[in-house]
Amino acid sequence: MNISQTPEQTRALIAPLRGQRIALVPTMGCLHAGHISLIRKAKSLADVVIVSIYVNPLQFGENEDFNQYPRTFEKDADICKNEGVDIIFHPENLYPDNGAKVTLKVSDLSNILCGISRPSHFDGVVTVVNMLFNIIQPNIAIFGEKDWQQLAIIRRMVSDLHMPIEIIGSEIIRETDGLAMSSRNRYLSPSERQQSLALSQVMHLMKNNSQQGEKTSETIKYGIENLNNYNISLDYLEIRNELTLKPEHSITPESRIFIAVKVGKTRLIDNISLKMESEITS
Repeated sequence: MNISQTPEQTRALIAPLRGQRIALVPTMGCLHAGHISLIRKAKSLADVVIVSIYVNPLQFGENEDFNQYPRTFEKDADICKNEGVDIIFHPENLYPDNGAKVTLKVSDLSNILCGISRPSHFDGVVTVVNMLFNIIQPNIAIFGEKDWQQLAIIRRMVSDLHMPIEIIGSEIIRETDGLAMSSRNRYLSPSERQQSLALSQVMHLMKNNSQQGEKTSETIKYGIENLNNYNISLDYLEIRNELTLKPEHSITPESRIFIAVKVGKTRLIDNISLKMESEITS
């Protein structure tokens, strides 16, 4: 396994590998079982797997946790080596010393869900992902479905900008008690960790409710009423079309619940499809 720290080093390492199928797994490090599942999917679909590890300052807001975001590179490198990753791209900084002057901007898809409370977040995401795509030029890139809005925006970026890259989503990996795996879970105290189970529990209650024929507005109301039993701060709880991200007025096979909360000081997100189990497995 090779580790590169600059675009130039990375291009030099990749040059003799051109012609093989190259997969990129973009991460901010602090790797866990969810990231490992992305790496394993990449290995099943490509000849060469590259993992980028970069805590991107452009996607953090003024009062967010950029400085506190966990950085565990040595452990991450061991995980990548054990999983058979070919190259880790671990740059110190991808932006000019005097700051980024040319960036990408997301319209419409960034003005909903997480984009309301994090107004510049997705501009930072697409800017850095575009940089990674330009440097590595992968055939495919793997993203987790926990950040569904991010996945939808990146798919739209690739489509709108005619990038010859296939974007593949990988299913959410959960703890045994249902909590979606996230690098930020380590911020939670034991009591907050227990509170955080509200996300998956309430979404499953809503799914069961929706399958009884309730309207989306009633299902959302039911979910909010159940969340009130937990001492957490709700950012949003919505049912939207998983392809367009537009609000759903009735449940369809493309309906998905989206939720974001704050447990203590930690912001958590999650989502779940409202497809019937028979529709998922068919």
